[in-house]
Amino acid sequence: MAGPLPLGDPAPTDGRLPVDLPIDTSAPFSAYLHIPFCTVRCGYCDFNTYTSTELRGAKQEDYASTLIAEIHLARRVLDGAGALRPMDTVFFGGGTPTLLPAGDLARMLDAASSAFGLAEGAEVTVEANPDTVTPAVARTLAEAGVTRMSVGMQSAVPHVLAALDRTHRPENVRTAVAAAKDAGLAVSVDLIYGAPGESLADWESSLDAALALEPDHISAYALIIEDGTKLARQIRRGEVPTPDDDLQADMYELADARLADGGFDWYEVSNWARTPDRRSRHNLAYWRGSDWWGFGPGAHSHMAGLRWWNVKHPAAYAQRLAASESPAAGTERPDAESRTLERILLLSRIREGIAVDEVPAANRSRVAGLIADGLIDPVAALHGRVQLTLRGRLLADAVVRELTD
Repeated sequence: MAGPLPLGDPAPTDGRLPVDLPIDTSAPFSAYLHIPFCTVRCGYCDFNTYTSTELRGAKQEDYASTLIAEIHLARRVLDGAGALRPMDTVFFGGGTPTLLPAGDLARMLDAASSAFGLAEGAEVTVEANPDTVTPAVARTLAEAGVTRMSVGMQSAVPHVLAALDRTHRPENVRTAVAAAKDAGLAVSVDLIYGAPGESLADWESSLDAALALEPDHISAYALIIEDGTKLARQIRRGEVPTPDDDLQADMYELADARLADGGFDWYEVSNWARTPDRRSRHNLAYWRGSDWWGFGPGAHSHMAGLRWWNVKHPAAYAQRLAASESPAAGTERPDAESRTLERILLLSRIREGIAVDEVPAANRSRVAGLIADGLIDPVAALHGRVQLTLRGRLLADAVVRELTD
């Protein structure tokens, strides 16, 4: 291919990276593979996903081959920029990756492994809907090199699942987790709290059910009302109540206490792991600002400070690749101030926190006030780190504002 592209051309059709991009090939590299298909669109979801009726101009059965074409493009681009290196983590997200045949996911992983290589001990995760996981699916994924399954449990309470428009059968969470474990996969379960009509007792039941599964990792996310979603429209029309911030705070505190009692330790505001080696290394790569290539429609990528994102619709995505063009829709290169803000925003969320020296000099005097307010750990601050307390995790956005405004 031709030489690197000079800085200034957004989304070049051949995907070339800027000539002056400060690529560090010793830095970790990850791959995100977006599977944009869902049986039903959940009322709270604003992800780039499509049901069968929304797939005009694209076929689900062709998707694996289309994404593999982007993998081949990425191999050429990274090789030409001197940025090629093995993948430390791979993550199949969506959407519902397990709506595709397990063999299709295996083909995509094999193509990525052939193109870039897998680092020794690489973490390879597949998100899964409980209703789509069978022992055969789990075995096929494990044999293909998948090491971890993230099961979308969300809740153990039927009326909460209904409020979220989740269609899976609660009892299938148990069978999906068992199938994954039997195949030798590490298991994470994902929960959402604060749904309309969910009580603290409901949330406690879901936590107890999740712990009873004995997973390696649990994520618990507060429900966020995103503009343009069905749930946002229902709230605007007064059909369902707005989530109660105080109740969500109580739910978070209950989760932290119950999960700690169950042997889990928090390592990011919304994530707990049984042991440090069971933390999501892929998500940590995002929070730490590592390099990654996002494959699939609407997927975002990051390389040495350069960001780009793909066209959203699967049909437009397929058309670009069929024409041997990059599916990227646009690029941006944040300035130093924006990068500092983002770094504080992301690193402050993880247990290790961020060095006080990385906080803008004009804001460092505010650390003492954050300690006085019980938001930052005083012992960690003495050792030069900004680390959130439990109260600080509840008010993480306020902490970031203090450190960056």
